[in-house]
Amino acid sequence: MSTLSPVGVLRPARTETITLHSDSVGPVRLTVADRDRTQPFLLLHGGGGPATMADFADLLAERTHARVLLPTHPGFAGTPRAETLAGVTELARTYIALLDHLDLTDVTVVGNSFGGWLAAEIALQGSPRVSGAVIIDGIGIEVEGLPMTDITGLAPAEIRAHSFHDPSKAPLPPNTGGAGPSPDLEALIGYTGPSMSDPTLRRRLGDLHLPVHVLWGESDGIVGPDYGRAYAAAIPMATFTLLPRTGHMPQVESPEELLGAMLDLGRAAA
Repeated sequence: MSTLSPVGVLRPARTETITLHSDSVGPVRLTVADRDRTQPFLLLHGGGGPATMADFADLLAERTHARVLLPTHPGFAGTPRAETLAGVTELARTYIALLDHLDLTDVTVVGNSFGGWLAAEIALQGSPRVSGAVIIDGIGIEVEGLPMTDITGLAPAEIRAHSFHDPSKAPLPPNTGGAGPSPDLEALIGYTGPSMSDPTLRRRLGDLHLPVHVLWGESDGIVGPDYGRAYAAAIPMATFTLLPRTGHMPQVESPEELLGAMLDLGRAAA
């Protein structure tokens, strides 16, 4: 459920499935929930699937009167994944093709966890349609002495304990029948590989010359704040903000605080 203040009635998102044709990845079917307001934001979910971003998409659209796109990464939530989507770079190019298809400009790309890595890869494509990025507890880089917690063998309760400052705020996990990893975790590994990182990403982030805001939950037990500081330090125009009393998914656990930090920096830069 959304945590919106009663400032108006939020129009329901329009959801459509688009077939994109890109020279680099070929035809890709992409499901997109579109909250159509004004300035565009592209929200990118992590391994927990689009449900982990849906309420925050509503909050962002309502408070900013922005156009908020929330796509489902192909392969997540039961959607098909084209064979040409071999990794994160190909998925990033798909989203550039989506922006081209919709003829959007001045887009801010916002991603959490795997979506944060994807936001960085989209920004690295150099599209003039993208004007900035927000990375929320992103993964993908390798930092000596700061490994990412391997969640592939953990029980759902253990994952919640690592992901939330207050695990009671965690949504109920999807029912997988108690056997094997969730389908969305399998989809995630299909893009990232078992390490869920790219040894070249940290170096390549030095080529980013867009405003980037890196936000991190102080209680993130998947990738801790020092990992986040290393993420921000790798990006020439990055700003780092630590969010108190929240974990790996601030958009779920403390959406008001996350939105406030995003908007405060935007107002300061204006």
